[in-house]
Amino acid sequence: MQLVENPWGVTAYGAASVKAMPDLVRARFRVQRVEQTPSKAFAVASDAVHAVRQALRRHAVPDAAVERSRLDLKSAWSNYGPDRKFLGYQCQASFAVESGNLDDVQELLVDLVAAGANEIEGVDFDVLGKAEMRAEARRQAVVAARRKAELYADAAGVRLGSVLHIDDVDPEQVGHERYRGHGSGGAASAEDLAPGHVVVSAAVILGFSIVPE
Repeated sequence: MQLVENPWGVTAYGAASVKAMPDLVRARFRVQRVEQTPSKAFAVASDAVHAVRQALRRHAVPDAAVERSRLDLKSAWSNYGPDRKFLGYQCQASFAVESGNLDDVQELLVDLVAAGANEIEGVDFDVLGKAEMRAEARRQAVVAARRKAELYADAAGVRLGSVLHIDDVDPEQVGHERYRGHGSGGAASAEDLAPGHVVVSAAVILGFSIVPE
């Protein structure tokens, strides 16, 4: 980040957050089976994968919204060192699924586990319009930075000039505490932790000239 070391005008940090109810859910899970022979492991895992695909179709999840890895095989062991014991051959397939039916998430997960998915890696909620939310957060961050700069200029009895410097900032990035510590003029608020919402944040540093009176 480029910081101005010598005084030359007004520098202000602004940040903003935009929230929306999620309209998309992503689930990541695996089918894993351990058997004593590779052929048996492949066969049992394949049956479970087929059952999982059928469960997804029953919940009207289109095939295009399902990503699945190929079946992969490796040796399975318990413990480490001298206590290590061979358990068999582990065959697994990983899935990533997207669905817009948020009301069906609980039943979908229950049915996937019943069908053979024995490791749920994560369930994340998101929004399809995240790019538009990010753009709106950035616009609001610019407004917040300008408002703060105008307040400082007014308090100091000077007039704010044109923008000379724009620096896009990751609001979570380490190193900007000197700005965040003095408030963002419309950034961090209760909506940053709003339960049930997807929150998108943005921040900016604006540098303004000072117009001589």
